Amino acid sequence: MVVMSQHPRTDLPTEVTVGVGPLSHAEVVAVARHGARVSIAGDAVEGIAATRRIIEDLASDTQPHYGISTGFGALANTSIPLEKRAQLQRSLVRSHAAGSGPEVEREVVRALMLLRLSTLATGRTGVRVETAQAYASLLNAGITPVVREHGSLGCSGDLAPLAHCALAVMGEGMVRVGPEAGADQEAWQASPQELIPAGEALARAGIAPVELAEKEGLALINGTDGMLGMLVLALHDLDTLLTTADVAAAMSVEGLLGTDDVFAADLHELRPHPGQARSAENLRDLMSDSAIRESHRTEACTRVQDAYSLRCSPQVHGSARDTCGYARTVADRELAAAVDNPVVTLDGRVESNGNFHGAPVAHVLDFLAIVAADVASISERRTDRFLDVARSHGLPPFLADDPGTDSGHMIAQYTQAALVSELKRLAAPASVDSIPSSAMQEDHVSMGWGAARKLRRAVDGLTRVVAVEVLTAARALDLRAPLTPAPATAAVVALLRGSGVEGPGPDRHLSPEIETVVDLVADGRVRAAAERVTGLLH
Repeated sequence: MVVMSQHPRTDLPTEVTVGVGPLSHAEVVAVARHGARVSIAGDAVEGIAATRRIIEDLASDTQPHYGISTGFGALANTSIPLEKRAQLQRSLVRSHAAGSGPEVEREVVRALMLLRLSTLATGRTGVRVETAQAYASLLNAGITPVVREHGSLGCSGDLAPLAHCALAVMGEGMVRVGPEAGADQEAWQASPQELIPAGEALARAGIAPVELAEKEGLALINGTDGMLGMLVLALHDLDTLLTTADVAAAMSVEGLLGTDDVFAADLHELRPHPGQARSAENLRDLMSDSAIRESHRTEACTRVQDAYSLRCSPQVHGSARDTCGYARTVADRELAAAVDNPVVTLDGRVESNGNFHGAPVAHVLDFLAIVAADVASISERRTDRFLDVARSHGLPPFLADDPGTDSGHMIAQYTQAALVSELKRLAAPASVDSIPSSAMQEDHVSMGWGAARKLRRAVDGLTRVVAVEVLTAARALDLRAPLTPAPATAAVVALLRGSGVEGPGPDRHLSPEIETVVDLVADGRVRAAAERVTGLLH
């Protein structure tokens, strides 16, 4: 799986202070993906301590209080004697750290831990200051708990993934250890991650294992932090990827001798979707001053309309942008939330609630998987037109150097087609599913974690599909010589050629070239090459 935007980003913070208020998207990405250091704000420390005193008072109360003096879930009516309450918290974490399957990516685990710390910092959970600080210490020490892919239903949030993190804070389970946060970004990202027991990792870093007290185990595992972290990372990646899809579309429209007249601003004002207008503006800017386009801007051109995959690119790409906009609104609300159960209210009450349910996040995760599938689908259709002599307007079959002897980009399109079919399967929503658990106490679950996991695969697939379109369109633009492309699209072709992706010629091993362009798309260099000509694209 491609991990997007791994090159150092000068627009991301290198240090993040976690306070009572919400983290920004940039702060989440900086800590999760680029190793920014973390600290807790002073007012957050004061609030955590004040709320902890409320929990300690309730711990000695004769009345039962959920998660403090009772069991959990279906065992909520079971009273726990005072001498067993510390064991109750440890047992909760150990039993809930029941994940299975492949390890979850480091960036996802770091995002999950940071977001749980953000909720702890609101002062609404009742943990001790030292427990919250332990999360910051692990992040800064480069210690990443091993979290398994399968185990979360998104019901009481991401119970199992969060429990694996809490287990590491207790000095149990396995972790990956790399450089400390704040190290050189390229070295931090490329470094191997040593697998060792958590207790050993904490000892090396000088971090004392946390002995959980009343309520703390519950506070560490009730949250939507995993699915939210993956949503924020996906939105960050899609921001670059959807603009790069516009770059690919402009290259294709140009290479297929299409018209940019349909991207005129007044046409798109007739249907005032903001994303559509931004995409159309991008396409106009990208195709500006194209000699290829000017070559057929005459009365002799007999084509009345381009195919939908060319003409309707702004409508599809724009709708994707607008869907991302709604998903960002949901993410912003969730970043501002204090998700726990029970929660300590501002007036000091300790109340059970259902805020941990992942439905709001799960729904938009599914929406984005649909978006990824649709943008990939239209990209593949544009690519396919290059390869068919009946539709490519004068290009050789499959863009081959010696058709018959050479196959050109025939199988590159097969790769796209396979990915698009996979993306259609990933677009099937997870959030409409539910499976009862915990003796029917948790009888409707969100499946938000599953929606997030498949979205990550969908973003990866879309990256690869767009990369194949860029690769193919670049070859087609070269084949239009001596006519020259627009300066912006020419800059993308030059980027590919300068990165070792050769121009037209006899067949060669194509997979390495595809992977090179995948990297250029993923880390934003294709977009940046075009923007050096156009200025900032939308």
